Amino acid sequence: WETALRHIVEAGIDRHSYIIAVGGGAFLDVAGFAAATAHRSIRLLRIPTTTLSQADSGVGVKNGINFMGRKNYLGTFAVAWATLDDFLFLHSQPLSLKRAGLAEVVKVAVVKDASFFNWLEANASALAGCERDALEYAVEHSALLHASHIACGGDAFELGSSRPLDFGHWAAHYMETMSGYTLGHAEAVSVGMCLDILYSVRKGWLPAAEAERIVSVLKTLELPVFHPLLSRRTEDGACEVLKGLEAFREHLGGHLTVLMLTGIGRGKDVHEIDAALMEECIREMQEAAGDSVQE
Repeated sequence: WETALRHIVEAGIDRHSYIIAVGGGAFLDVAGFAAATAHRSIRLLRIPTTTLSQADSGVGVKNGINFMGRKNYLGTFAVAWATLDDFLFLHSQPLSLKRAGLAEVVKVAVVKDASFFNWLEANASALAGCERDALEYAVEHSALLHASHIACGGDAFELGSSRPLDFGHWAAHYMETMSGYTLGHAEAVSVGMCLDILYSVRKGWLPAAEAERIVSVLKTLELPVFHPLLSRRTEDGACEVLKGLEAFREHLGGHLTVLMLTGIGRGKDVHEIDAALMEECIREMQEAAGDSVQE
């Protein structure tokens, strides 16, 4: 962030200027934070280059950087002057990075648009191969769903306590922190979604058959459905990832509010989490993955 601000100062950029930021989500966050704070705000044009940023973060109103070991602790809400999704950038990524970003595409489908999920399910093999037409449609539709929620959802700047677009993110964000940010956001979100999907099933909210469909799509896309960090314990034997619930609550403020699923395309806000049941879900995921490794 300081480096970005230094470039702004050295270039003599003023409030009638435009900053054009070209890159992935983390880069756009840094550039966006610098643009929002220099001269109290400079107009920003975002050009996201990755699947993840084109489908999700690049069209949002948030920017954030990690600070003092906390995910997105510093940042602002700042509406970009414009966002340009150029598919030439999308197709220039390595296959693994191109495919990983589809985690956020699946996420917005399962919380917002059942018909879009049906399309993802029917085209999962084409998406796994990142076939051009399928990938472009998925990214465009995801971006529109994210933008529509932000513009029309009634809480663009998160003044309330509900964040439906952050489904699966309470665990994902904390796993990223636990890993020292070596675990990618997309991979963490995929695992976090699987945890909350299973919890929703075990609470009787989500039919098991619908959960199996979602997890099957994630597997077809070669996204992870478990990570050993979920099973890591603190020195006193507590499940470490559960600390992410309080971190999630604190970041937004107010009461804990976590979205769980009642069906594909339907969710409900819950304000209490049964920690013992969540640990059971983690053990079940670990057994299903055949992974007994503990970090």
